[in-house]
Amino acid sequence: MSDTIHVPDRTMRRIVELATLAPSVHNTQPWRWRAADDRLELRADRRQQLPATDPTGRDLVISCGAALHQAEVAAAALGWRAYVDRFPDPSDPDLLARLDLAPAPPPGNAAGELEAIAHRCTDRRRFTSWPVPDERLDQLAHIASQWGTRAVALTGVSERFRAERLVLRATVLQQSVPAMALEEAAWRDRSRVDGIPGAVLPSSTATPRAHPHRFAGGDLEETGERTVEGSDGLIVLFDVHDDHHAWLRAGEGLSAMWLAATTAGLSVVPLSQVVELPETRVAFRHEVLGGLAHPLLLARVGWQAIGRGDLVRTPRRALEAVLDLDPGQVR
Repeated sequence: MSDTIHVPDRTMRRIVELATLAPSVHNTQPWRWRAADDRLELRADRRQQLPATDPTGRDLVISCGAALHQAEVAAAALGWRAYVDRFPDPSDPDLLARLDLAPAPPPGNAAGELEAIAHRCTDRRRFTSWPVPDERLDQLAHIASQWGTRAVALTGVSERFRAERLVLRATVLQQSVPAMALEEAAWRDRSRVDGIPGAVLPSSTATPRAHPHRFAGGDLEETGERTVEGSDGLIVLFDVHDDHHAWLRAGEGLSAMWLAATTAGLSVVPLSQVVELPETRVAFRHEVLGGLAHPLLLARVGWQAIGRGDLVRTPRRALEAVLDLDPGQVR
């Protein structure tokens, strides 16, 4: 990029503000941004990592990948094309990406993209029984795959059964590991700036070891008996590699898929627990993916009931806490 280009601070702030509306595991928001002239840098914020649930940082990097994608989309909508260099410094693995910005005409769907970013949320309420057509699930998987990850809709009865069984197994196992259970509890109603409010979590009448939900027993007056219902769509993101590059790309693909689903009126709920435990991750690789690839994230997709009220928005860390506007130090 030319050294004469200077992106206004207000534009940098707006791009990062929109990027940080991205989904993240337990709403940890594990990212840090630095801006100067025409460049943004995205770093992993290890202070927000989950040591028990996510010791390798897979969920953290996927979360940052989602924020990276939303930064790219936001920049384009605001009239700036982002040229992305992922993992630009091998000696600094927490520097996940550099985005060099250049003026460019906004795409024709810019307003819709910004609206999708603003309205996207994790709505864990029970989906309707109306199934998502296989063609639409395939389309969402294709959108995710355009961002360097690989994705496929699980539409076969046997593969869906095996996937659901492994999600249930992972959820039960995590509740039986004290460190993981305590970590999950610690991130519920954690603070006014991060964590998951009980107000967005459905209640559940399920017994602890029957069909448990992650973050079960919230404040929403709704009951549910299964983590995955028979009419839910399932999409798995995967790669032949299980490394930081694959994780970052999976986050970008997840965000692209999620924004497209939001525009279409669909809800997406990640089921990351199945890849967080070695036992269920390996089983998913062999029993669902035929041993050919590593699962990176499973997501369920469905329709919310017409007329349901909007959820309380999950909190976000202040922009000043995640963004350094520091001209002269990025280059």
